[in-house]
Amino acid sequence: MTVATSTLSWALSGFGDEIDADPVVQLSVLEALGARHLELRGAWDTGVLDLDARQRGVLRQLLDERGFEVSAIASPLGKVSLDLPVEAEVERLATAIDVARTFSTRYIRMFSFYQEGRDPAAMRDGVLVRLRAMADVAEREDLVLLHENEKDIYGDIPERVLDLIESVGSDHLRIAWDSANFVQVGNRPFTDAYASLRPYLEYVQIKDAVAATGHVVAAGEGDGELLETLTALRDDGYQGFVSLEPHLSAAHALGGFSGPAAFGRAARALRLITDDLGVTLS
Repeated sequence: MTVATSTLSWALSGFGDEIDADPVVQLSVLEALGARHLELRGAWDTGVLDLDARQRGVLRQLLDERGFEVSAIASPLGKVSLDLPVEAEVERLATAIDVARTFSTRYIRMFSFYQEGRDPAAMRDGVLVRLRAMADVAEREDLVLLHENEKDIYGDIPERVLDLIESVGSDHLRIAWDSANFVQVGNRPFTDAYASLRPYLEYVQIKDAVAATGHVVAAGEGDGELLETLTALRDDGYQGFVSLEPHLSAAHALGGFSGPAAFGRAARALRLITDDLGVTLS
């Protein structure tokens, strides 16, 4: 592989609750790996939208003391049934916005509702109504919703991700790209999705997966075309976040876990790629 001479820098972040439930441990590991950002999904075994005022205050103080910022609120918005009323996730979005304000980030990760055996075509109108309502709030509050392509939701494959982003048509609804999730629904991420989705790609989450089994592996060890994708992002001049979400020890409906050692291995695997690309992670 040819080493590039680019001076491009990407901000390294990571899902702290994949490291440990204790945010002190989360930040210590991230700092050791060269990160100055945290993607906040949970702390003290409590989901980010369930943190009370005291917990938010303690965590904000800890971040300030350690010189960390929050890259995004990794909320579970949209990881629910489409049977719930339109207002349900709009109301939870208000909580997510309060959390985002507490931690001084404009980004809130979200999803596009579980399929639950439905024909995705039959879901489309219901999904778009809900996402448009959420985008209206994001526009008013000047925040950005990041739709993650998660398996078993409406926006799992590239065509439906593109459909929902273009149909809602808001600069406040953008894409959080996850290569492993595309692999797990039978797609080749770069080959099948990059060209069409790149105009809307705002944020990158780093994990990889093996197509034959769906097993999650470190960056570059699977079929997620991470090298091709990150090379194209470098060449496109991408300047946003790359956030480690390794899932190397466990995965479940609302997240995953790696532990400090496996999280460190995931970070080193990513740096092997970015170092060869001439991209600085900081």
